[in-house]
Amino acid sequence: MANFLWLLAFFLPLVLGIGQAPTISFTNGALQLTGSSTPTTILVSSDDWPGVSRAATDLSGDFGRVTGKNLTISTSSASGPAIIIGTIGKSKVIDSLISAGKIDVSKINGKWESFQSQIVASPVSGVDKALVVAGSDKRGTIYGIYDISEQIGVSPWYWFADVAVSPQSSIYALDTVKVQGPPSIKYRGIFLNDEQPALTNWVKEKYGGVGYVSGFYVRVFELLLRLRANYLWPTMWDSMFCLDDPKNQQLADTYGIVMGTSHTEPLMRSTKEQEKYVSGSWDWASNKAKVVSFLTDGAKRAKPYESLFTMGMRGSGDTGSTSLTAKSLEDVITSQQSILSSVINTNLSAIPQMWCLYKEVGGYYQKGMKVPDDITLLWSDDNNGNMQRLPIPSELGREAGAGVYYHFDYVGDPRNYKWINTISLEKTWEQMHLTYERGARQIWIVNVGDLKPLEVPISHFLDMAYDMTLYGTPKSIQTWLLQWATREFGSSVATAAASVMDRYGIYANRRKYELLNQDIYSVVNYDEGDFVLKQWEDLVSDAQAIYDSLSTAAQPGFFELVLHPCKAGYIMHQLYIATAKNNLYAGQKRVSAATEGAKAVAAYKADSALATTYHKLLGGKWNHMMDQVHIGYTSWQQPSANSMPGQKYPAASTSSQPGVAVDGGSSTYVLPSLNPYTPKSRWIDIFSTSNSTSTFTITSDAWVIATPSTGTLKSPGDTSDQRVQISIDWSKAPAGASTSKIEIVAGTTKVSASLPVQNLKVPSSFSGFVESDKTISIEAEHFTSSTTSSSAAYQVIPGYGKTLSGVSLYPINIPTQSAPESPKLTYNIYAFTATTASITVYLGPSLNTDSTRPLAYAIAIDDSAPTIVKYVPVTELGTLPNTWSETVKNAAAKGTSKIAIGEGKHVLSLWALEPGVVFTKIVVDLGGVRTSYLGPPESGKVSGGVVV
Repeated sequence: MANFLWLLAFFLPLVLGIGQAPTISFTNGALQLTGSSTPTTILVSSDDWPGVSRAATDLSGDFGRVTGKNLTISTSSASGPAIIIGTIGKSKVIDSLISAGKIDVSKINGKWESFQSQIVASPVSGVDKALVVAGSDKRGTIYGIYDISEQIGVSPWYWFADVAVSPQSSIYALDTVKVQGPPSIKYRGIFLNDEQPALTNWVKEKYGGVGYVSGFYVRVFELLLRLRANYLWPTMWDSMFCLDDPKNQQLADTYGIVMGTSHTEPLMRSTKEQEKYVSGSWDWASNKAKVVSFLTDGAKRAKPYESLFTMGMRGSGDTGSTSLTAKSLEDVITSQQSILSSVINTNLSAIPQMWCLYKEVGGYYQKGMKVPDDITLLWSDDNNGNMQRLPIPSELGREAGAGVYYHFDYVGDPRNYKWINTISLEKTWEQMHLTYERGARQIWIVNVGDLKPLEVPISHFLDMAYDMTLYGTPKSIQTWLLQWATREFGSSVATAAASVMDRYGIYANRRKYELLNQDIYSVVNYDEGDFVLKQWEDLVSDAQAIYDSLSTAAQPGFFELVLHPCKAGYIMHQLYIATAKNNLYAGQKRVSAATEGAKAVAAYKADSALATTYHKLLGGKWNHMMDQVHIGYTSWQQPSANSMPGQKYPAASTSSQPGVAVDGGSSTYVLPSLNPYTPKSRWIDIFSTSNSTSTFTITSDAWVIATPSTGTLKSPGDTSDQRVQISIDWSKAPAGASTSKIEIVAGTTKVSASLPVQNLKVPSSFSGFVESDKTISIEAEHFTSSTTSSSAAYQVIPGYGKTLSGVSLYPINIPTQSAPESPKLTYNIYAFTATTASITVYLGPSLNTDSTRPLAYAIAIDDSAPTIVKYVPVTELGTLPNTWSETVKNAAAKGTSKIAIGEGKHVLSLWALEPGVVFTKIVVDLGGVRTSYLGPPESGKVSGGVVV
């Protein structure tokens, strides 16, 4: 991955705008905007949209951030170099340039949110040359303005994540015509939700304790526009956007933000308003007239402003209704459209409307509920990033189309996840690419919780929504990450920073932090706990090295976006893996149980200290943003406070003799077997059970190597335990299968352990994966061959899943596949054990987005008939499969097949029978697979008889 990112960095043009064609340079160009003796003027017509004039003021300030001096803004005239900004049909200067034939806007005129920029000679009196930005509409012009801001080095996150600018003395405009838009998705936005405690506490402290007022929201509006978004669902749980501050709604419109409300808040009335202002109950069956009156007031209030109206109805407070039916919900929507027709516009097709099929609401649709074509169907994921339904062919012709409601944050089953970023960009890409190709292109909205800890996935999501054509392949994720890191931290550290965030996405997405506990990662099998902890340790080390290399100005932004989540994730894993060892060691009466307990306590304290560091950053700018409870969950709902996981301590002794434990945890001291292919060694732990000093010796066959074979245990101290690595000199070991006895003497303790040894060879002609310890484990991308058809081929999704990557079949619009004729993946394997194997295929946690085409794969060994595995049960819309909870918790689905395997070489074949099937790992259990979270490490692979 690091090599790929380095090559990518070499070939990418040096532009600071993600996915943008460059129009700005810091070295040379056709028009010098800063650095000369003649100052540049921003010329914007006074008759243009107020939001355009406001954004032009931002551009002036952005030049000041980069060069130290703001540009002058004029509404009437300019001299010297200029940046001319305006909207077609609203700006006199732009319209005059069009009339004079100096700019041709035919490619953007009448288009949604589009702009073009170019250098124009003698555009107005007194100006020899100007950079002209013309927008097709209000937001098109605003995006054109912020396009310049981003390219000169002002990140959209300059305020919300304190991303520093790189000072420049000279800025030039390039002689190129840039045409951008319309966006891929018409309405693109975020939902601020689950905002207590962190965001709410922060807002109360920073904005006078009076709630979510305009001082806060204008920051959000600006951020969204800089991210080329246009749509917002405001906070809902203890706030009323339109009433908490009378300026909120008007300012959203002035800025250019389309306001909406959540799936449970129809016609621009908030949940809290439902509770306070509906006369009677929030119930259609018993209180229709009062509910209609209440909703009518919402439409009237929203009439002057650009809005996207939520339609339909649910129960009170984000719950299902006990009285609604498919028929009565049709009446709800008919009544709501009648309100909109009488209050807003008799042409309902001109009013943006959506109905969100969230949770139980989807059931009404499946039962035959009719929805007018001028209402967008907003399909929802399962609250955990897996789309439940997408448009089917019969729905593609709907006038208002379809969209999606997605989640980066959630409160509910199987567990809240609210604390910090745990989002896999790879999974987001896979699901949103699926969404786009299936035709859901009208609305993309994502639940972002408190906003602040989710800066990276928000940027990625909105960049895809703006121009999905740039993100058509899996490798686009790495391209985006490198461009993101370049924009935020500079080219000198971009490759390293992108690598850190790519790995962070894999590690954090393995299991939500709120779902972690001491029983997740094994501390006896496959060295899993230590392996995972070392990955986090290396990640933090790499992130810290980048942080230390940055300027003082750049360090806060890097801390917030990269270093803090890396450290926070590392601490959580330290806490629970140390607790796991403490609990295990206490049961074994190890003195070192106290050492592991101390590590756990230190990690728990470090978690709190890291939050304090975050809160004190920049003089307390982000105080409270890490208030969210995240340690000590026992159900889906958060506990009242973080709580230290329980530690155990054996009774103190000065006479107990040393103990012995072996790799794999066998109580009879049988170690997992070894063969020449993998792994290289097993381990035996010899440990103190009392505060005393003991010596130990280990003896075995001549070909068994114990490192070390002798030593001293001393407690208290850091030598109370000794892990002895057991390896084999294969040149001396007897051929075939044998068992070596390993004698351990420690103090007066004597233990006889046994090690099964298989000194077996595969034919030199074989290339593939070899059994070890009655297991063959394969990462899906390491296939021997991949076949294609005229219409489909497999592609690797780097970084997808819990260990390495995913493999899926593309393009998305292919029909159901049929094995064995369809494209397949093959894996050469070699077994020493003849048995009926359990073959588990690990897959992405996706759901069936079309119930007539459930996700399925086929599997076969050699020339046997393929076995079809439908690993996601089909359920009614509005319900979830019985496998869903464990799949979400484990961040992976799986299917298992029983297939007879003989000794020798075989070919394992896999077929994805539907698009959306993502393979991540294959484990062939020949009787030796042990308990772990990530599954057995990948088996040894040979070529020409040599392990590669």
